[in-house]
Amino acid sequence: MSRLLLVAIFSIFIFNAATAQSSFVDFQKSFMRVAYALRANEDTLRKQFAAEGLTWPAKEIYLRSFKYDSQLEVWVRNNSNEAFKLFKTYKVCAMAGAIGPKRMQDDYQVPEGFYYINQFNPNSNYHLALGINYPNESDKVLSDSLRPGSGIYIHGSCITVGCIPLMDGPIEEVYLLAAIAKSEGEDFIPVHIFPVRFNRQKSMDYLQRVTKDDGELQKFESKLREVYDYFEENKKLPFIAVNKKGEYVIM
Repeated sequence: MSRLLLVAIFSIFIFNAATAQSSFVDFQKSFMRVAYALRANEDTLRKQFAAEGLTWPAKEIYLRSFKYDSQLEVWVRNNSNEAFKLFKTYKVCAMAGAIGPKRMQDDYQVPEGFYYINQFNPNSNYHLALGINYPNESDKVLSDSLRPGSGIYIHGSCITVGCIPLMDGPIEEVYLLAAIAKSEGEDFIPVHIFPVRFNRQKSMDYLQRVTKDDGELQKFESKLREVYDYFEENKKLPFIAVNKKGEYVIM
């Protein structure tokens, strides 16, 4: 094979690779539901950002969900030196299980802890879906070793056996914001799932009733609260590690 032909083939390969990687959003737009969602929502999202004094598009987002309060927040910023600002709070339209982490397959529990988006599913049975990396390193230690469960998503429709369901309209917005952030370079979009809003008295009263006879659960939930409190004070996320016991360690 001639040197000229090799150069030509290599150039085509580099061009195709660069094109394929040029925009995650462009790739997502090749799917009908995402293309429709972008046409239907982009202008509205731009206007909502402007109304909140936010810069469009958000280069980084952070998702924070509260099980008992049935809410999902989207926080945004444009570089890692900025504080996050709240963009919008969405209603979680159904919840399975109870307060406490997910520990095995088919326990119908929504996980609690610190995750990130690891999958975009534009052809979900539940309209659009964002997968989270359950089981994470903590779950792998503390959950059932053979059947910890998997397949946890933030998705459309209003059905759940352990996921975080929004209606189809809201999931289109969240999905697009996540896809744009990934396109802008945010490979690990954080998703933190808390049992309750720790600053809401009704929610805290409920949490205390549920955990009053369970020391292990109290300890687990108090570690989650450390991250909640840190973010409330700083509007930035702490570094979170996992020790050999599977416990979260806030750095």
